Amino acid sequence: MGKRKAETHLNGHNGRGILKKRAKTALSDEEAQKCFRGGLFDPKVLKEYTKSYAESEPYKHSVIHALVNDTLLRSVRDEIKENVHFTPKETDIYKIHQSGDLANLDGLDDAALEKLPSLLKLRDALYSESFRQYVATVTGSGDLSGRKTDMAINVYTPGCHLLCHDDVIGSRRVSYILYLTDPDIPWKEEWGGALRLYPTRTYKDHNGEKTVTPSPDFTKVIPPAWNQLSFFAVQPGESFHDVEEVYHARTKEQLQKEGGRIRMAISGWYHIPQIGEPGYIKGAEEKWGHNSSLMQLQGNPDKYDFPQQQSITVDAKSRPLEEKELEETDFDFLLKYMAPTYLTPDTLEQVSESFLELSSVTLDGLLSAKFAERVKNYIQSQEVSPSSAIATGSKGSWSIAKPPHKQRFLYQQPTSAAPDKTKESIAHLDPITELLDVFLPSRQFRQWLEIATECEVENFDILARRFRRGQDYALATSHEGQPRLEISLGLTPTPGWGADEEEDVEPTEKEVIKENNKKANDRKKVNGKENIEVEPEEDDVGGHEVYMAGDDDEAIGDAAVYKASSDADDDNVLFTMPPSWNKMSIVLRDSGVLKFVKYVSKNAKGDRWDISGAFGVKETDDNEGEEQEESQEISLEDSEEEVFNGFPDSEDSDSD
Repeated sequence: MGKRKAETHLNGHNGRGILKKRAKTALSDEEAQKCFRGGLFDPKVLKEYTKSYAESEPYKHSVIHALVNDTLLRSVRDEIKENVHFTPKETDIYKIHQSGDLANLDGLDDAALEKLPSLLKLRDALYSESFRQYVATVTGSGDLSGRKTDMAINVYTPGCHLLCHDDVIGSRRVSYILYLTDPDIPWKEEWGGALRLYPTRTYKDHNGEKTVTPSPDFTKVIPPAWNQLSFFAVQPGESFHDVEEVYHARTKEQLQKEGGRIRMAISGWYHIPQIGEPGYIKGAEEKWGHNSSLMQLQGNPDKYDFPQQQSITVDAKSRPLEEKELEETDFDFLLKYMAPTYLTPDTLEQVSESFLELSSVTLDGLLSAKFAERVKNYIQSQEVSPSSAIATGSKGSWSIAKPPHKQRFLYQQPTSAAPDKTKESIAHLDPITELLDVFLPSRQFRQWLEIATECEVENFDILARRFRRGQDYALATSHEGQPRLEISLGLTPTPGWGADEEEDVEPTEKEVIKENNKKANDRKKVNGKENIEVEPEEDDVGGHEVYMAGDDDEAIGDAAVYKASSDADDDNVLFTMPPSWNKMSIVLRDSGVLKFVKYVSKNAKGDRWDISGAFGVKETDDNEGEEQEESQEISLEDSEEEVFNGFPDSEDSDSD
């Protein structure tokens, strides 16, 4: 995955919630220093912070308690609460509330500025020459710009979070957070919301080339506190950090007693000097950005991403697609794993028609009742066991996906390339391993998939995944190359994810066809919904897998922004699959389409379990007749909005 740009929206680079440009009258050093606590600028105090910064780990950072004059900061908080409006914003990497009325403090009219005098004063104090010099001395960063100010007000309520990233964008030199939590209700560490710092690990290949990646676990936790400033120099490929989820209270009464657990903060950056400022060097900003990009691309970072692909090539001597039919022995094999409904000609035809129309299809109750019960019992037993005890070396064990600025979840890959196991060996497999090693890589399942999609499979890669609540996610990545089939078999037994939560029974053929027709009739109404009100946060626990159209023209913004528009026409979500039980989605993913799995909140009732598979398919012959050309598959990115709901999926969509 390339350079992360998700935090640009978070911190106001979309023109909303950003406080920038100097006020016309700058504060004098004396006026600026009065805005901070007494004694802060004492040379001995500055020396202590500088020493502490130099000795800090996992990378250099500093924390200053009681930074600002308490009376001033209380006034700032009151002004924000009374006059600033916040709107929810969500992407693959964060979920926050962001100010929407402060595009430019200096651009506001006099009446508006009269409501925010303390906020304006604080901004000017933070970017005053005396305090910039203070920060530069502690960090050793060199001169910092007072003209290019860059700060935003963000609010984290229960369920909000910001995942791992390094803050490297443009000319940023120092990153900071000033907390405005309730001054009269001290923040408790168990509420979450901490700034967490990740160490890095350096790999060296046989050519001596070095690659630096963040370790999967953080080693430094800095909980929020009233009037506390945390800051560090932005270092490409090193300054990795996240913001821990703010956790839900057990009851509404408890939440109210604790002041709502509202993590309010002013966050921003100091940039390198601009033209006309002391320390400005012509071309330095361009060089800084270029060097930052080189640092991130040094070595071969993808080589140290896990899991690595284990693509298996299919025997090229298979029969032509039009001649493929399931034989009696194939049915005997598939019936052990699949519901009989999906093996009947009429249902299989319905599945194929729906897929060809929408380039996606969702099949409820795919696994047979008997095998599904085995899977459910196994997963439920695993959920009560500590998920932190993971054997990463033994065959068939669960490992941790990494690095964390791309993904974190538990995964298991097939234990062998050949699925032809004996009955005796299969009998000793747990059901997840049996799905990975026997059913999904089998010739019979591939043949069923080819009939259902009218695609010819050339290779496949299968992976079992467990996204643990309060820990795991997969950030947006883009598929490049020929369109491919992707399956996701939902194996999440717990409720509360926004998916259909019906009894675990096998669907009949008539029910499948009837439900498909009903969904087709309902889709316009579902997609026409307006996102006027924000859903209660306790109802949205994440974990959904999302396909989104990539935007090649979006230079600054984050392509994986969703749930941010009230206009359904502006939503570029193509397909969403919430955690579900015994439900398989099949999607034809085109080149350039993004995919991610949203962070699973600690408030979820369980973990997200699934098996994900990618099936490379043979490219369609361009010389086929017009009649066949009209009926061939439509790529996901070119399909209509009906693809939001799949077949037969829930009417309630997390992406509405």
